[in-house]
Amino acid sequence: MSFPSMSRRAVLAGGAALPLAAGFAAAPAFAGGHAGAPNGVHNSFSIGDFSVATLLAGTRTSDDDPQGTFGMNVSSDEFKAASAAAFVPSDKSQFFFTPTVVNTGSEVILFDTGLSAAGTLKALNAAGHAAEDVDIVVLTHMHGDHIGGMTDADGNATYQNARYVTGQREYDHWAASGNERFDGKVRPFAEKMSFIGDGDAVTSGITAVSAFGHTPGHMAYMLESGGEQLLLMADTANHHVWSVAYPDWEVRFDMDKSAAAATRKKILGMASADRIPLVGYHMPFPGIGFIEQRAADRFHYVPATYQLML
Repeated sequence: MSFPSMSRRAVLAGGAALPLAAGFAAAPAFAGGHAGAPNGVHNSFSIGDFSVATLLAGTRTSDDDPQGTFGMNVSSDEFKAASAAAFVPSDKSQFFFTPTVVNTGSEVILFDTGLSAAGTLKALNAAGHAAEDVDIVVLTHMHGDHIGGMTDADGNATYQNARYVTGQREYDHWAASGNERFDGKVRPFAEKMSFIGDGDAVTSGITAVSAFGHTPGHMAYMLESGGEQLLLMADTANHHVWSVAYPDWEVRFDMDKSAAAATRKKILGMASADRIPLVGYHMPFPGIGFIEQRAADRFHYVPATYQLML
């Protein structure tokens, strides 16, 4: 199923009245080993008066030593046993790349820009938004799969009407790091960027939550509207089993592994205790689920089914 692009006026006028719909399609591989979303794979739902859509910007299957990425500090036997118990292979991993777009009724806000402009825009258009409709782009952190869509293939700004928001601590780290991708994709937008910290608001009903460790200033974001909540946890946990069920397992992508483990336990514990649905950027698409705490520092990811449709 594909959905036509809607004008900015139509989208904002529709607000929370936009129907709950999802367009799912097989995503064939394209150059670079990622997979595209030619029919705009997305999943739309409501949180209070907010219309939300998760966007499948790409997928990738890897057989490059999953334990070397997700279980660096445990034995091979432990990793294999845990994987088998959870019905996932221990020799392959599946990656999902899932930005989120939120229409508050007055602003359209995109959280992260995906691997590339092309992949994200296909899903964004299918969810009823054109690039020019986006008012705010929020960057949870500066890894390449989150900032890759800031510009198109020609180096032009993808979201030309947007302002940009990110964590001050995150920006300062990368600005001093000499990172080529950051310098090409993010630094050119510095004059249009606002910097926030823990507890600061992006806009009414959307609040930053510190989730440091994956990167020095990695942020999650809490959405609150009409008495409902949704946590965008970004890369707090990168796998629904290896990172959620075993938050102390070290992840190669985490820059500060002990801080990342502490953050996982804090964020997952909060989501479990308060029964808050969450979106994980790398959770199996559509990336939405709940967290069940099964023991001290042990959690279980429960994929959402129809709960947010009711």
